[in-house]
Amino acid sequence: MNERMSLGPDAARQLATTTKTSPQMRGITPRYLLRALPWVDVEAGVFRVNRRRTYVLGDDRISTHTDGGSPRIIPGDLRELPYLREADDDLLAELAGAFTEVTFEAGQLLAQDGDAHDRLWVIAQGRAEKRINGRYGEDAVLEVIGDGQFFDLDAWTRSEEMPYRVRALTPGVALCLERSALAGLCDRDTALRGAVDAYLAADGVLPGAEVPVDLSSGHVGEPDLPGTFVDYEDTPREYHMTLAQTVLRVHTRVSDLYNGPIDQIRAQSNLTAHALRERQEASLLNHPEFGLFHNVAPGQRVQARTGSPTPDDLDELLTRVWKQPGYFLAHPRAIAAFARECTRRGVPPVIDTRFGSPLLTWRGVPLLPSDKVRFSGGAGIGTTEILLMRVGEAEQGVVGLRPAKIDDEVEPGLSMRNMGVDRKGITSYLMTAYFNAAVLVEDALAVLQNVEVANYHDYS
Repeated sequence: MNERMSLGPDAARQLATTTKTSPQMRGITPRYLLRALPWVDVEAGVFRVNRRRTYVLGDDRISTHTDGGSPRIIPGDLRELPYLREADDDLLAELAGAFTEVTFEAGQLLAQDGDAHDRLWVIAQGRAEKRINGRYGEDAVLEVIGDGQFFDLDAWTRSEEMPYRVRALTPGVALCLERSALAGLCDRDTALRGAVDAYLAADGVLPGAEVPVDLSSGHVGEPDLPGTFVDYEDTPREYHMTLAQTVLRVHTRVSDLYNGPIDQIRAQSNLTAHALRERQEASLLNHPEFGLFHNVAPGQRVQARTGSPTPDDLDELLTRVWKQPGYFLAHPRAIAAFARECTRRGVPPVIDTRFGSPLLTWRGVPLLPSDKVRFSGGAGIGTTEILLMRVGEAEQGVVGLRPAKIDDEVEPGLSMRNMGVDRKGITSYLMTAYFNAAVLVEDALAVLQNVEVANYHDYS
């Protein structure tokens, strides 16, 4: 055994001062959405979005549920059809029961342009594309449709020819309703007949369109000038502050005895504030009432044509938010899948530095990663979505909302309020983050749906 000739490191460490880090937290993310949104300070807790009057519009989806292994129409969702919005529940239930199930395979022709369109199709599962012959005979894609979407309501209601053909892109299941079922109900129900007649009379009026302003242009002759006014919505949407909240507890003996060199209350409150901000970003994206993914207008939804997110898909999004597009926002796995598709096509995305980080861009628009973007069908293995948004109040885009001023504010919109010391010597602090987000005009948001992220390529 060797005799020690000097002081050992274990003993020496008893006299050394340790250099420490502040507490680290794996759950902290860059929170690019919170950094990208312009924030509006709301004085009275309510933010009202005034808009021009528009024609009534639903979400353009008819939902289904599974009963005994087979899909069934949810009767109340038939109110997505304009002339069924005021229909009673019994009528909707009868109509929903008249749908029949149809399975299809990839490549199968579901409807042919020019044929009599006597069945309304609702896609319960799968994807299909609408195609038409262009002006010069070329084959053109009109739209890719997916779960919950239907075709073609107008031709079916009017008993007219199908204006385009529909071909399945994937295997799937649809529910179909014969035109005779609607005609039979119209013969029995005068209110429904009147609603259908009103729909037929409103030829060319698209749901969701703004009520027009009558104008005259040109200076030939002396025409009578039209009179007009800009009509507003009677009941504009109001956004109320929502919140994320918790109670932070710190024992007084901890804060008294172990408060140096790192302030225990400050360290605890800092990590708690990060957790509140993470919840804030998740809510702004996914909350069923005000979350951005739940506030995309029907005409602003795009289906991924091949499943994987391609440059063509993001270009299609840019046609929907073409007025000053600000940011794409997607799950990191969706961004990686998009990069793979770009590599396969030989068009690698440009890298740009935003918010101090290198980010992929497409057509100059950054792709912001967020792990708060959900997957349908399982975390990381199902399908996800990619959001494109325009931001800013002056641009009629998306804005974040926060209170102008609150008591005990430690960050904008976040307060930390001392609730006192209990009989156990524990000090409690109420920590609250107040927030919301508003979409000022419908075309400020668009979403690419049914995005698959598990497709890899062999580049060898």
